[in-house]
Amino acid sequence: MRAAWYEKPGKAEEVLIVGELPDPEPGPGEVRVRIRHSAVNPTDVKRRQTGRDLKGHDRIVPNNDGAGVVDAVGPGVSSARIGEQVWIFGAQAGRAGGTAAEWTVLPSRQAIALPAGAGLELGASLGVPAVTAHATLAAGGGVRAGEKVLVTGAAGRVGRMAVRMALRQGAEVAATVRRDGDRAELAPLPPGRVFLADDPDLAAKVRNALGGRVERLVDVAFGSNLPVAASLIAANGVIATYASDAAPEPSLPFHSLMYLGVSIHMIAIYALPKAAQDRAFAAVTEALIAGDLDCRVGARFSLDQIAAAHRAIEEGRIRGSVLVDFSAQ
Repeated sequence: MRAAWYEKPGKAEEVLIVGELPDPEPGPGEVRVRIRHSAVNPTDVKRRQTGRDLKGHDRIVPNNDGAGVVDAVGPGVSSARIGEQVWIFGAQAGRAGGTAAEWTVLPSRQAIALPAGAGLELGASLGVPAVTAHATLAAGGGVRAGEKVLVTGAAGRVGRMAVRMALRQGAEVAATVRRDGDRAELAPLPPGRVFLADDPDLAAKVRNALGGRVERLVDVAFGSNLPVAASLIAANGVIATYASDAAPEPSLPFHSLMYLGVSIHMIAIYALPKAAQDRAFAAVTEALIAGDLDCRVGARFSLDQIAAAHRAIEEGRIRGSVLVDFSAQ
């Protein structure tokens, strides 16, 4: 099969190899998926940069997310799965074989059937963004109807999903974006609930729009946003965060948050218990059936262009999903 892989950590253009690898066969409890679209996410870039998954493996086929069609099953998996269109979660997490290949094998539960009407591009765009978004909203007992929620970085892949999922759960939602042009990504929200992240009056404007402090903060930049978080979060509120790239070792306003009884949840989707992951898969399926989730494909690349796809994510210059397309191969 045609695939991309790396054998050492480093820059995408220096370490990613495109060539032929043996076709994989599914083992017990596994399915094999013919990949149509492989999605690149920041986690895939960081894994390649650090080489953290190479221990115990000669090479890594990158990318955790994707979508395609089940074409073979291993022992213990019903043959009825053959022919299913599926979206993929965590193909390369703890494994050597991701979705940047014509085929991948993975545990059957991590190849989730796509409902009728949900296309493969949308399927490939779910994975990391959708499960992360669900986890941020499930943290601390989950969103209640009427709960005030602020989603930061809401034009991003995770934030966009989180806004839609929170609305689906009956929350009162506000959001921040980096640029005025990003507001169009949040059509489900009225303009008066979308704010620029660097607005000096952000906290006051959010409180005014929602009628008080927020009970849940879904946060893409934990360290950088701590000052505004402390001025926005309600008593016994939840901060659910999945990144802190600009401030990886943040200084915490401990007493301000302690006196409010705030709980902070660090979201790492591959560390979630299987039961929590399965609840996320089920919730995503329900949202897809209802037509409440969509995606924006920001860029497409061929397998031979996979280094450029990884660079696009590193540089943060693409809005929407970055897909490596196998459909024409």
